[in-house]
Amino acid sequence: MVQPRFVNRETELDTLQSRFRSDAAELLVIYGRRRLGKSALVREAIQDADDAVYWQATEETPEAQLANFVATASEVFPIVDDIQRDWEALLRTLGREDAVVVLDEFPYLVQSDDALPSKIQRVWDLHLEDTAMTLVLVGSSISVMEEKVLGGGSPLYGRRTAAIDLPPLSLADARQFYPTDDPDTTIQFWGVFGGTPYYLRALTPSASLPENIHSHVLSEHGVLHNEPEFLLRTEFGIREPQTYYTILRAIATGKREANEIANFAGVDSNTLGTYLSKLRRLRLVERDIPVTDSPNATRKSRYRLKEPLFRFWFRYVYGQEEKLVQLGDDAYEQLVEPSFAEYMGSMFEIVCQEALPSLVPKTYQGIGYWWHRQHELDVVGLASDGTLVAGECKYTSRTMTEGDLADLERSAEQIQWTPDGGGEPPVHYCCFCRSGFSDGLHAAADDRDDISLFTPDEILTSSRA
Repeated sequence: MVQPRFVNRETELDTLQSRFRSDAAELLVIYGRRRLGKSALVREAIQDADDAVYWQATEETPEAQLANFVATASEVFPIVDDIQRDWEALLRTLGREDAVVVLDEFPYLVQSDDALPSKIQRVWDLHLEDTAMTLVLVGSSISVMEEKVLGGGSPLYGRRTAAIDLPPLSLADARQFYPTDDPDTTIQFWGVFGGTPYYLRALTPSASLPENIHSHVLSEHGVLHNEPEFLLRTEFGIREPQTYYTILRAIATGKREANEIANFAGVDSNTLGTYLSKLRRLRLVERDIPVTDSPNATRKSRYRLKEPLFRFWFRYVYGQEEKLVQLGDDAYEQLVEPSFAEYMGSMFEIVCQEALPSLVPKTYQGIGYWWHRQHELDVVGLASDGTLVAGECKYTSRTMTEGDLADLERSAEQIQWTPDGGGEPPVHYCCFCRSGFSDGLHAAADDRDDISLFTPDEILTSSRA
């Protein structure tokens, strides 16, 4: 298996390249947490441009940063070598050349010169706005990019002409990196390594899932063994890292409601929201509410980890380093395998939610979880045509039966949702199961047009369509 050099990102590439061709001044912002391929995206977008300057900042003094930028920019535009070492003068000169200028790792520049956003704002307003220049600011520190570039208090607020908050790759794209064609194993790879390009490129194409997990995550020498800790310390520094770790471990081990998380982490419930807010801003934690509820009108909240590798790491690695060393080559078999199917249960639910628009083709107003008292559903879709799609997921070794369908129907009856057109919504039932379905459930689905059955094979076939 040969890993692809660059996968998809077609929407983002089209956005960048169309802006590069624009006759107007463009200020583009690309941000997102580390390892998502922001630098690779920009380099791909400018690879055929002869008027583009790509420069990646480093943690150095302002003088060293300016000198390094000039050395890079002068290779494309020799004129800048004779310009004063000053960001305003340099950008003004490049603006007259209608250049494409990419400042990667922009937060490093801000950290060494907090006035830089103001300088860029001044030269943009006075000189660059009337050129065809494209200035691209790229950053991995989400907090810095939001506060110093995107936020209402930033001097650059209102100047951007486009912003890309880069997400991980979808399962349909990430699967090109997974060394398997088996649908169930593909979903398991996603459940551990997700769609973060850096993690995908770490995979050993000739190795199985347990071998990849052991060599890259469980082993103390694995390239991803300390990845979550590295990312968190990079973003939060030394400010209460253990509190963040404990909150993430609480969520990874099934504590999803705020009071459960607070009790597990030993954090006052009144301050928990601050920690969760920062973790949500970093795109590591996501708040779930019942899909039928309004985000601003409900107090029902559950939290889950968005990044699969973090969920796996905080469940099986964090706090267990000594045990992992003692187990050695047996670590996967002894520590992970006994509970891996249970771990994959919630990951399977997310896969099914994301596949729903392809499996049951409709325009959806919302797709997500739903719960009320003792009733809970893994997949609920609110379709614009007034249909309520209700689904149940089973990632187990047993098949789903007519009894499971009956449970699904009883829970769906409790959903309070009125379509835009009014009246009672028709319900379409979806059963998602790793191990297939009983003869009785197949017969029921054959007799009725409001039941759909999906195995990993159908789910992945739809994601490829």
